[in-house]
Amino acid sequence: MVSTGMARGRDRLDSATSTSTLKESEIQKIGARSLGELFRNIPGIRSSYGNDGDNSSSISVRGLPLANGGAKFLQLQEDGLPVLEFGDIAFGTADGLIRADLNIAQIEAIRGGSASTFSSNSPGGIVNLISKTGDVEGGAIQATTGLDYESYRLDFDYGAKISDTLRFHFGGFYRQGEGPRAAGYDAFKGGQFKFNITKQFDGGHVRIYGKYLDDSTPSNFQNPALLYGTNANPVYGNIQNFQYNGDTLLTRYTPQNLTLDENNNITRSNRLEGARGIVKSIGLEAQFSIADWSISERFRFSDVSASVNSNLVAAVSPAQALADSLAGPGAILSYATGPNAGRTITNPASINGNGLIALLVPIDTRLKSLDNMTNDLRASRVWDIGKGKLTMTFGFYKSSQDLNSVWQWTSVLSDIAGNGNTGLVNVSTSGGTAITQNGYLAYGTSAIGGIRRDVYDMRYNVNAPYASVNYHSGKIAVGGSLRYDFGDAGGTQAGSETGGCPMGNPTCITTRDINGDGIISIPERQVAFFPITNAGPVNYQWHYLSYSVGVNYHAVEPFSLFARYSRGGRAAADRILFGNIVNPVTGNLFKQSSSYDPVKQAEMGLKFRKDGLTLNLTGFWAKTHETNIGIERDYRAVGAEFEGAYRLERFAISAGATYTDAKIMADALDPTLVNNRPKNQPKFIYQIMPEFDIGNVALGANIIGQSSSYAADTNQLQIPGYTIVGAFAQYRPSDRVTLSLNVNNLFDKAAVISTGSDATIPASGIVQVNAVNGRTISTSLRFDF
Repeated sequence: MVSTGMARGRDRLDSATSTSTLKESEIQKIGARSLGELFRNIPGIRSSYGNDGDNSSSISVRGLPLANGGAKFLQLQEDGLPVLEFGDIAFGTADGLIRADLNIAQIEAIRGGSASTFSSNSPGGIVNLISKTGDVEGGAIQATTGLDYESYRLDFDYGAKISDTLRFHFGGFYRQGEGPRAAGYDAFKGGQFKFNITKQFDGGHVRIYGKYLDDSTPSNFQNPALLYGTNANPVYGNIQNFQYNGDTLLTRYTPQNLTLDENNNITRSNRLEGARGIVKSIGLEAQFSIADWSISERFRFSDVSASVNSNLVAAVSPAQALADSLAGPGAILSYATGPNAGRTITNPASINGNGLIALLVPIDTRLKSLDNMTNDLRASRVWDIGKGKLTMTFGFYKSSQDLNSVWQWTSVLSDIAGNGNTGLVNVSTSGGTAITQNGYLAYGTSAIGGIRRDVYDMRYNVNAPYASVNYHSGKIAVGGSLRYDFGDAGGTQAGSETGGCPMGNPTCITTRDINGDGIISIPERQVAFFPITNAGPVNYQWHYLSYSVGVNYHAVEPFSLFARYSRGGRAAADRILFGNIVNPVTGNLFKQSSSYDPVKQAEMGLKFRKDGLTLNLTGFWAKTHETNIGIERDYRAVGAEFEGAYRLERFAISAGATYTDAKIMADALDPTLVNNRPKNQPKFIYQIMPEFDIGNVALGANIIGQSSSYAADTNQLQIPGYTIVGAFAQYRPSDRVTLSLNVNNLFDKAAVISTGSDATIPASGIVQVNAVNGRTISTSLRFDF
């Protein structure tokens, strides 16, 4: 039974949709270190779960495009309501605000189908984390520690009945440690607590629930790596003393970012927080009957804030060459932070054994408010008509989403060292004139041309009435649904790209004594400020109709066939700001068609389930238009998706595979890209999980992989395919005690998921990569009661 993204919970053999579930026991065995990695075990979903911890995974489904990260056409939900209204908010992605712990009963996913009409802004699909509610009494406490990396975590949960009609559940976790990558400090720190209480009555229930999350994880968008070979057969390698799948440039020796805040006051940000999400939410769920109608009501308000500290690598170069380009021939390098602070680097060619330094743009993004309110009210009724049943559903969805974000980025110089030893460096002229100050080249983004110093304060309102009808008679079920989304966006934006800087100062640069020593240094003449007194308005609306029609033929008891056609949409949010899409004077859109992106999909499939064997095979087609910063394109994807499972006594295996042929069909800005495959889109992704259980011992593996993809839309530089093998073992000395061992990336595969902006092998032979973390081994001890 799956209920996510449809009118009512239905047996999968009776539903004309593609759905999957991950149960709590499977989640425990998979042992994923992040949600992005966990979602990779759902067929049809492509997730870049690399070195970003529990945040900023790029998640797409069935070849739908993903130009700038997040989850644009796929919505992440918690207990049936979206975590965020828009899945690709820049640096505010939904996976940074939810965690998988012992509170989770199961994860449900729907791909395509009625996801277009039973939720807003989710035409590609929905992944829903469903919490336990105390209907099964008991609980557990689990301690987990890393064996070859520093990580300590405690999970707990408990649920019980207070009376025959009243029950509760609560749980959470806390963790702390360096994590899978050598950072030199506790890059993971925090946890969450969730609770719910349910009152059951004849014909329904009322549930109140809440959550508090405060968790910091590292955010490593890019790490340098060597690249040689050819574009068609590239070879990625480690820089001396720096492993791209085990080290990070975000370390203990770069603890803060000194800059101006949204009010142009001097501020110091804690870079060691990495990506921190803080969520305080309260919700209500009710289900009851009036006459013959079943009424359900879901409401949640979430007070949300977040921050992201990472690095954008603007350049990596031999140390002396980069220093000379900034300060002239004979430039002098010295350490700015770390144990050698103030010491001159006498032989730059030998620094850290690699002789390299990097020009970095510290990503310092404050998401001051991501508050959101969501409410979903629906009513359903079933009529007996002829030999079948007619089910009708009517509903209304309402949400508001705040987005108050400050991008207070700067420019610094850094060495490249592994084991958490990376630090900032200074450069001065041969005559001793300082070009940098404590490692800062500029208190703004001069390293990338003065862009992306942005501030915006927005609110998005979404409204959507919807309805569905389904008639089930004998072996055939026919259904359809409609949804009409309308909403508006209002607020302000300010930054160098909006034209709000003073005349003659196009990048909003001023002079400021940032460190307060009474002396204006060269970097203090390059201080970027926000043109808050000349902020531009944002004021636009959207409206679109979504529909979905499907038919299911349950031919015989274990076998069914289905077909479905759907049209949905995704309203535009912050990804169209600062991109010459919004008129900076009026706040309206230059083209109304930019207000939302339509998605059309068709799918046909078969399902079989008998005697421990489950097989699902679906063919799909999708077409969409996307407007994004620097992008206006049409895409098409066709493919096939397989999901299966088999259990025979003590042996079980589950598997999934998706073949996708995706193409750029039109490009308004660069027609040469037409017929190319979108970047980072492999043709083949797969997952296999075999398991052998002999009673008190269980052994198994979790294998995921993909074929090659392209680093850029120009389809020149390839990213090799990979297979990552995980392994797990569980020993149960008694019914209530479980000792587990989990190995992630068993063979320590150095797998590249995506690269930076290079479309071909650069002359320097150095690129920026997002890669799967190296091998990590953890053990857990769990007590059930």
